Amino acid sequence: MADVLDEDSVRAALSRVVDPARGLDIVSSDQVRSLSVSGGKVSFVLEVDPARGGAMEPLRAAAEEAVRALDGVQSVSAIMTAHSATGQAPKAPAAKGPVPDLGLKDFTPKPKAPQKPSKLPGVRHVIAIASGKGGVGKSTVSANLAVALAARGVKVGLLDADVYGPSQPRMLGVSGRPSSPDGQTILPLRNHGVTVMSLGLMVEEDEALVWRGPMLMGALQQMLGQVQWGSLDVLLVDLPPGTGDVQMTLCQKTEVAGAVVVSTPQDIALLDAKKGIDMFRRMETPILGIVENMAAFVCDGCGKVHHPFGHGGARAEADRIGVPFLGEVPLHLGIRVAGDGGAPIVAVNPDGEDAEPFWTLADRLIEAGVTA
Repeated sequence: MADVLDEDSVRAALSRVVDPARGLDIVSSDQVRSLSVSGGKVSFVLEVDPARGGAMEPLRAAAEEAVRALDGVQSVSAIMTAHSATGQAPKAPAAKGPVPDLGLKDFTPKPKAPQKPSKLPGVRHVIAIASGKGGVGKSTVSANLAVALAARGVKVGLLDADVYGPSQPRMLGVSGRPSSPDGQTILPLRNHGVTVMSLGLMVEEDEALVWRGPMLMGALQQMLGQVQWGSLDVLLVDLPPGTGDVQMTLCQKTEVAGAVVVSTPQDIALLDAKKGIDMFRRMETPILGIVENMAAFVCDGCGKVHHPFGHGGARAEADRIGVPFLGEVPLHLGIRVAGDGGAPIVAVNPDGEDAEPFWTLADRLIEAGVTA
């Protein structure tokens, strides 16, 4: 009778994979994290020392191979993050009483000035696409904007940084695990004239990423710094909703030309959008404008225009805080169907009425000078 495939059997297989630099197996050295076994699908994270990141690809491949050899395994996904698994050394107890003056030179290290965000090599402008809450269509706007910019002659890339809900592989019709010819650089995929990278390409479509903050940060920095983006005029970053670690890390580590905030007209969505705008301003990231998504729909039967989420809220907020209003996107069945089918509406029906708002958005960003 074959052994049951469970976490214990997977850990037993991984315990036979030895990290030669440490002389220990990867389980004993606590390098295996977020192990998940669902049916025949196995996924885990291999945490490594940042200084050895590029040299660890053979170890990651060996770990995948060890698990793949088990009975009942259908697929294996091992993602490497460059974070040390060890904690910091404990601090020495503070000295009591006055410190005697021994006449010695002060060798206390001076605090370093905070590092300025760095520019991505080969990328002229980075634009964040953000939302205060989920479900407002931020990824749909990102995909259509990317394809529209590419059709206008802009060399554009799209980084799907919405790590908990990566949807760009489906919307842009790309699949397959990106390759790494040297174990250090990752080759992105390309479709509809857009260079694409997403964590969704590294895991199964229905597989959840159960990660904490440091692992997310490591994945984001790998996708920014290790992906071979080539020469781009603009890199759009489809952010997760909210004001969390991913947004802060992007703005602190990378020079961002500005942020486009997507919201629906309703008050609750705008309330969260305001928080997102406030966060970007605190991070000294310019707000390029606000997009109002799901603004209205036209009844097929009577031709009447309806506003199920209200109307004009995003435009009024843009006027109030003094940022550009970049346009309204209707609630249209064709936009949803095209995205689910792997080709954004601007690619499927570029001359259609439902694609027009995305062309307007692309043209306004081009006119603002953030794509050239």
